[in-house]
Amino acid sequence: MSDPAITALADLNRLLSAPQLSSSERKGLKSELIAEMNKFAWFTVGIMAPSSTDAMICLRDLELAMGWPAMQLEDETPIDSGVFLKANQSTGCIRIRAEAGLGEGFLISGHQAESQQLGPQSGPTWGPLPLDLFHN
Repeated sequence: MSDPAITALADLNRLLSAPQLSSSERKGLKSELIAEMNKFAWFTVGIMAPSSTDAMICLRDLELAMGWPAMQLEDETPIDSGVFLKANQSTGCIRIRAEAGLGEGFLISGHQAESQQLGPQSGPTWGPLPLDLFHN
């Protein structure tokens, strides 16, 4: 069941794991996220997933949806337990490590604000968002 308190990206900040969302909640959060992302030049992505395969699917879906070039995975050894994936769009590098006890979902942070009015070069971190938010 979806959490009725999830109406904006800021509502996710208190969560350790991505919530179950209705289709209208998913659509609204996805639209808000894309609008916020348009203010930044590049991104870092953190993905908490049950396996390296699940984490990579989430990242590849995001890359495809946003029209980003594919980043490169440093070590392709599969991990079939909980993982944390860190992708840095500036370096094009993806690292995955085994990590027990994490929630599930992805976090994304914007860097190099396009507008001087936004202040610091690093923006907020949004999430955790569902792993399949950008899956078509």
